[in-house]
Amino acid sequence: MKILLLGSGELGKEFVIAAQRIGQTVIAVDSYENAPAMQVAHGFEVINMLDGIELDRIVAKHQPDFIVPEIEAIRTERFYDYEKQGITVVPSAKAANFTMNRKAIRDLASKELGLKTANYRYATTAEELQKGVEAVGMPCVVKPLMSSSGKGQSTIKTTADIEKAWNYAVEGSRGDVVEVIVEAFVKFNSEITLLTVTQNNNPTLFCAPIGHRQERGDYQESWQPARISDKDLYEAQDMAEKVTEALGGAGLFGVEFFLADDGVYFSELSPRPHDTGMVTLAGTQNFNEFELHLRAILSLPIFEITLEKSGASAVVLASENSTKPTYMGLEKIAALPKTDFRIFGKPSSRPYRRMAVALTNDTLETPIEEIVDRAKQAAALIEVHY
Repeated sequence: MKILLLGSGELGKEFVIAAQRIGQTVIAVDSYENAPAMQVAHGFEVINMLDGIELDRIVAKHQPDFIVPEIEAIRTERFYDYEKQGITVVPSAKAANFTMNRKAIRDLASKELGLKTANYRYATTAEELQKGVEAVGMPCVVKPLMSSSGKGQSTIKTTADIEKAWNYAVEGSRGDVVEVIVEAFVKFNSEITLLTVTQNNNPTLFCAPIGHRQERGDYQESWQPARISDKDLYEAQDMAEKVTEALGGAGLFGVEFFLADDGVYFSELSPRPHDTGMVTLAGTQNFNEFELHLRAILSLPIFEITLEKSGASAVVLASENSTKPTYMGLEKIAALPKTDFRIFGKPSSRPYRRMAVALTNDTLETPIEEIVDRAKQAAALIEVHY
């Protein structure tokens, strides 16, 4: 089978590696050369994926069996035409369109499916944002409708923050949609990612919940399994199954939830492997999230997902701009027990760009806090030089 991968970052790279292992052909696409997934794919294309004509051109050129989106900044409305041509869009054209824009997925979850979410409003100007803040109250969170890795996300605590939050959200927005969502701050105790696998001819499956810590709207550490009550887990699984069923198609979804005193709140959904799910590269499951995504796409039956170990991941961030970043300290992290790492191979760096990840695991009986601390200590050993 031939797969056209739209977006070629570190998550795409691991997906390509999984595909290569079972004999699939992958063409990696991104807006810059030598992106991580391009380094391991059979071929690559460099285009602006918001250009529908360019997107049409490479689809016609490669005639893929599958189109697998990895990022948000894509002219996703073209996907409906590709489905009509007999190409499988992953998980589906509807899922890709709805989830690339926070407005569509939030309205689906809240208004159509009746899932519990934070109170929210939309805004296309700073003035509308001010009215939205008045409606949901402070503190509140502002996010661009189209963005990734926390870009453009901020918290409003006072009226003086509103204009600054608007400007930051516009700067961090991807694509050509200048609109934000402002949502009430949920007083949550923790937040989880529930990796949910939908299959064409088999039941929906769930991975053990993943906990994570964020800064600047981007994850810093993740761990599996996260602590969650049986009641909350059942509620989260029920919500995840409802929203993924409504979106259709087969593949792995990263469904995010807040866990609060009054229950579980639906937060966001990604129709692809999730960054917090990189913890599964630590050997926590019988299949990592990239292998699960691939098998579901190819209609290879997944009998079960088993939790084999507890694990954690911790990111390595760049602090400076560089066109030739290099890495030191690999021999130190390699010498640690039950520890691994991935260097993503990004050709350039900028402040806070994710460049690598440290991975640790241990027995299911080991306190998860210890495993997370080891991951953070391991990540600190990798030095990015500029």
